[in-house]
Amino acid sequence: MMNQRSISVAEMKSYYFFSEWCSLLDSVAKDEIMHQDIIPLYAADIHDQLKKQFAYLSGGRGGDGCPVITFPDYPAFSEIPEKEFQNVLTYLTSIPNLRDAGIGFILVIDRRQDKWTSVKASILRIAASFPGNLQLVLVLRPTGLIHRALSDIAFKFNRDEFKMKVPIIMLGSVSELQGYIDKTQLTEDLGGTLDYCHNRWLSLRTAIEGFAQKVKQTAQILQSFGTELAETELPNDVQSTSSLLAIHTEKKDKMKEDIRLAVEQGDDILGSITEPVTENPEYKLNQDQLDNQTTVERLLAQLHETESAFDEFWIKHQQKLEQCLHLRNFEQNFREVKAALDIVSERLSAFTDVGNSCSHVEHILKDLANFEEKSCETVAKARMLASEGDAFIQSNHYAVDSIIPKCSELHHLCDAFTTEMEQRRNVLNKSLELHGLLEKSMKWCDEGIYLLASQPVDKCQSQDGAESALQEIEKFLDTGAGNKIKELNKVYREYAHILNEDLKEHIQKVFQKQESMEEMFQKRQVSLKKLAAKQTRPVQPVAPRPEAFVKSPCTSPGLQRDCVSNTESGVLRKVNYRRGKSEMSELHQSRGGSTMDDEENLAVLRQHVMNELIETERAYVEELLCVLEGYAAEMDNPLMAHLISPELQNKKDILFGNMEEIYHFHNRIFLRELENYVEYPELVGRCFLDQMEDFQIYEKYCQNKPRSESLWRQFSDSIFFQECQRKLDHKLSLDSYLLKPVQRITKYQLLLKEMLKYSKNCEGAEDLQEALNSILGILKAVNDSMHQIAITGYDGNLNELGKLLMQGSFNVWTDHKKGHSKVKDLARFKPMQRHLFLHEKAVLFCKKREENGEGYEKAPSYSYKHSLNMAAVGITENVKGDAKKFEIWYNAREEVYIIQAPTPEVKATWVNEIRKVLTSQLQACREASQHRTLEHTQSLPLPASSCTSPSRNNIRNVKKMDERKADLTSLEGYVTTVAPKYPEKGKGWAKTSHSLDASEENDGWSSAEEPLNSSDAEEEGGGGGERNEMKLTPGKYTVVSDYEKGVSEEFAVKGGDLVQLIREGEEGLWYVKNLTTGREGWIPANNLLMLIGNSKSAQSLSSSESGTASSTLSTSSSCSDSCNASSTSFSDIKG
Repeated sequence: MMNQRSISVAEMKSYYFFSEWCSLLDSVAKDEIMHQDIIPLYAADIHDQLKKQFAYLSGGRGGDGCPVITFPDYPAFSEIPEKEFQNVLTYLTSIPNLRDAGIGFILVIDRRQDKWTSVKASILRIAASFPGNLQLVLVLRPTGLIHRALSDIAFKFNRDEFKMKVPIIMLGSVSELQGYIDKTQLTEDLGGTLDYCHNRWLSLRTAIEGFAQKVKQTAQILQSFGTELAETELPNDVQSTSSLLAIHTEKKDKMKEDIRLAVEQGDDILGSITEPVTENPEYKLNQDQLDNQTTVERLLAQLHETESAFDEFWIKHQQKLEQCLHLRNFEQNFREVKAALDIVSERLSAFTDVGNSCSHVEHILKDLANFEEKSCETVAKARMLASEGDAFIQSNHYAVDSIIPKCSELHHLCDAFTTEMEQRRNVLNKSLELHGLLEKSMKWCDEGIYLLASQPVDKCQSQDGAESALQEIEKFLDTGAGNKIKELNKVYREYAHILNEDLKEHIQKVFQKQESMEEMFQKRQVSLKKLAAKQTRPVQPVAPRPEAFVKSPCTSPGLQRDCVSNTESGVLRKVNYRRGKSEMSELHQSRGGSTMDDEENLAVLRQHVMNELIETERAYVEELLCVLEGYAAEMDNPLMAHLISPELQNKKDILFGNMEEIYHFHNRIFLRELENYVEYPELVGRCFLDQMEDFQIYEKYCQNKPRSESLWRQFSDSIFFQECQRKLDHKLSLDSYLLKPVQRITKYQLLLKEMLKYSKNCEGAEDLQEALNSILGILKAVNDSMHQIAITGYDGNLNELGKLLMQGSFNVWTDHKKGHSKVKDLARFKPMQRHLFLHEKAVLFCKKREENGEGYEKAPSYSYKHSLNMAAVGITENVKGDAKKFEIWYNAREEVYIIQAPTPEVKATWVNEIRKVLTSQLQACREASQHRTLEHTQSLPLPASSCTSPSRNNIRNVKKMDERKADLTSLEGYVTTVAPKYPEKGKGWAKTSHSLDASEENDGWSSAEEPLNSSDAEEEGGGGGERNEMKLTPGKYTVVSDYEKGVSEEFAVKGGDLVQLIREGEEGLWYVKNLTTGREGWIPANNLLMLIGNSKSAQSLSSSESGTASSTLSTSSSCSDSCNASSTSFSDIKG
């Protein structure tokens, strides 16, 4: 939106003066060079035609100043096109000034080397085409005798053919020519001394005409630009005004540059004209050269005058635009400052709380001081802006009427804010004074109650003891003059302007407590005075049990008994009973007050922790915003781009990670939620629990931190970061602020611990404990993820392994059925150092590498070795001889890993976590089996591949397992979920046979086939008894899973088939007959164990004939491939 511009009288005069000069310059540029009424010709347009030099204007003059045009001997004169001939003659006749051209031209036609016929044709052509006035035609006839004679005769007899307005004189030699034209006005080829170079003449004419055109264009552009400036409307906003000023300034600079180039061009031409005179002072310019010099000088003078007029006009226009820009800036700043003043005034008006204790008031005063410090900048800006407006008024700004009211409003708002701030401070200081008085009274009352409770009753029974106690009481009461509230009404009157209902109630309670305490003192004084004045027989006091009252610093008063006569004893018992009752009443009041004070103290401490939580949260949000605006945003600022090295460009996401996401979460959600609990700090655990899922964003930030710190180390000395730090006035560099999110997420658990310590008996204690545990869980997950991203050499996608549950370093021994005996024995005694990563679907074995770098870069890396699919893993919780060891075994103990944890506690944690994973897999497998059983009962069985889908017999066997109550919680044993022996390739699992290199520090093994030594499977700790490998015996069994890979290709069994084990052969093979199909064949013993599972036979599944408790029972079940398992085994581990 634009405002119609109001042009002052001075500016209008300047504009018209400048416009007249532009018109005059245009006219001069046009008239001084070309004197043609028709469309003018320029040397540049007919340059090639002029260059032929069949006619030229040498600059010579006749006796009366007539310009001389020379037609030199040009053999191809007759071949010149008529258009070219006309252009050259028209151009040459337009060059002399109008006065000389009006006298007429002298033509010198040189035909000394030509024939008479050509001479005749040339004269006739010139006579017919010459456009100007002619004064005289001089012809140098041919010099040959024959042609000369012919020319004389022919000219006499054919004179009538040359009907020209001027006489034609035939000359025989240049000496005769000099009789008509002075020698100094003739060129050297005509016997004269006139210095003439056609190429130099042509270049000079082209330059002069180009200069004239340049001046003309400049004049037109200047005039157009001046009109544009004069008609410009003033914008209403800063951006448009600033843009307009920049555009006009840019155009002005271009105009000035064009003028400078034009002047420079004119000076060069003028120097070229006067160069001969400069080199030879005696040299005299011919008339054409003098005319050229005069023309260029006039153009230059006119150009300088026009430039001066333009400068004067521009100064006034620029001043107007700058004043407009100042006004728009002032108006924009006024709106911003006024809005800021309104905000701080509104916030100041919110400081209505007068506090409920000295510490509370001091905290409010501190907040007020901080607020005042922050708002000082706003007030200072407002006062500075008002001063700026006053300066505009003093400098006669064109918009004074708009500026004056705004300045007055700013002064008023600043004064009002300052006054209100002082009033709020005075009120709070008065409140602090009142609360100080109340707390002094409370403290005095507490000390009095403590004094009463600390006076031992047994010592007060004597006269001396009673008098001593009286003196203590009187001495204490003397201190009340400066501590207690004397007149309640006086307090009300003095602090009436700050009192509210809560504060009045508090004053009344303190005063009542003070009166109650004084009444207790009066009663005690009366009792002690009686005891001091009374003479009684000495009695044997019985000291009360010191444990009776825990919170009292002295022994508790009790009922006294003595060893006197029954009558005296009864009297004394009666007196002591009353006294004891009185003391107990006083002490109960004291204890009640103490308990109340303790709860108040805990409430104050909770509020203090809450205040710290909220204040530090606000500071944290402000710091994040400061970094995002002061550093991150500046990386996209075009004005700062030159300070950023090319290697740092487009690296903002690496340097700052997801800090912006963290900022938005805390600023928009978490801080606002926290502020809702400011009055209920003990319930703040709920706030954390509600937002716990959002705290997962810190894991992403921490995972990126090593990359961020590495990038910072490369460019920490960048000028860009130094400039940003200077603008923000930060004492610390950026890396300190990039560490803030890491520090903040660890700070929460400290604050929650502190809050929980003061809230154990409060309603929200359970939420606080749960929130603390959740935050600690997040910290653990962050820490684990930092290790996980350091894994190298893993081909698959770690995300496909499920959630990372645990990670840690262990000693690992191997004990496999397959492998060379030497390597196996060596591995048994020498442990490998391995870092294990437990995921939901796999456990990874890695080797920890050396730590390099500094800071976050000083983090270990983990070289991937191999992994175990959790669907085929089992555990043995206790290993004989070491409480820190446990076993992880794979594929029915084909591979056994003995794991030694750093401590028994670490071992217990890992075993529990693995048990949870296996339990969840078992449960999922059971649910899938039940689901498929239900499907089979509702539909006919469909044929399926034996390796992917279970048969009905499989499901029946699973059902039988459930009927046998093979529940995990009731079994004593380890849990394993057996999967296909070799995992599917390309799914992220590594074949264990290639997992470790036997040559690597002697901690590996090879995968050669070798039966497991029976002693390897016999040792087992933890009260589970001995464990023997299951032995196969001849008999009948029911198959629980399909098998199609027998030694004979035609032999196969399916789940539910009844098979008979006939005999054991060589190389671990059994000869088996399928009683269902009648076929027979050989099956490896290992596969057979998996096929028959826990199928019963009269002679099967016993490790000894005695059937002792050490035998191993295996219960197998088959479920769908979605469970990633084909059977589930349970063994004999206690608990």
